[in-house]
Amino acid sequence: MRVLILGGTTEASALARLLAGDVRFEATLSLAGRTSAPSPQPIATRVGGFGGAEGLARFLSEQQIDAMIDATHPYAARISANAVAACHKAGVPLASLVRPAWAPQPGDAWQNVPTAVAAALALGKTPRRVFLSLGRQELHFFAAFPQHHYIARLIEPPQQTALPHGLVLLQQRGPFDTDAELRLLRERKIDVIVSRNSGGSATYPKIEAARALRLPVIMIARRAKPVGRVVMSAEAAVAWLAHGAPRSLRGV
Repeated sequence: MRVLILGGTTEASALARLLAGDVRFEATLSLAGRTSAPSPQPIATRVGGFGGAEGLARFLSEQQIDAMIDATHPYAARISANAVAACHKAGVPLASLVRPAWAPQPGDAWQNVPTAVAAALALGKTPRRVFLSLGRQELHFFAAFPQHHYIARLIEPPQQTALPHGLVLLQQRGPFDTDAELRLLRERKIDVIVSRNSGGSATYPKIEAARALRLPVIMIARRAKPVGRVVMSAEAAVAWLAHGAPRSLRGV
């Protein structure tokens, strides 16, 4: 079975490792190309876009893909919408590997907001030391609030020209551990964290550290994104490929 994985997440890498040693599947992992030095993968990898839903549908047909798994980031809504449309057009079964969102625990002090703009507004007028953990695409929204001191952790440097004045960049790749996150928040004298509700374990230690230090977290909520057959783990995705995908209705 020829399988295309839309990746860029820890779950996609876990799925690639499972499929690499399985003779039933010939899998390719597709990465958007936002990271210049992605982690090595054990299966064939392609980098770059497809040209929207039409281009992805054409790729599925030309490469004779039998099934696709969308294992993109919870906030990657556009590619997920393209995946649903492309699979419908090409008649290819689609599964979506959905990472559960984090839920507040006793001791958490979350303020849920719908967007990065709302998160910037929620910081208020009083100057604060802010740890930004939301990727590089939305940093520019905080430039309009220069009274705060911002520290952002990224895998790649941001591309925008309009960035918060004096922004401190920490170029690091997860996973992270709670002790290291505690040290970071203490050493940088962080007052508040701004985070997307990405789910998963790789970046959750910052939430645990915030809980231990009783720091507030401004949490940017997820928006629902289009999905195919929902699976909750890499193992479940393999089971779907082996038993569900061949008998799925073509399309979504």
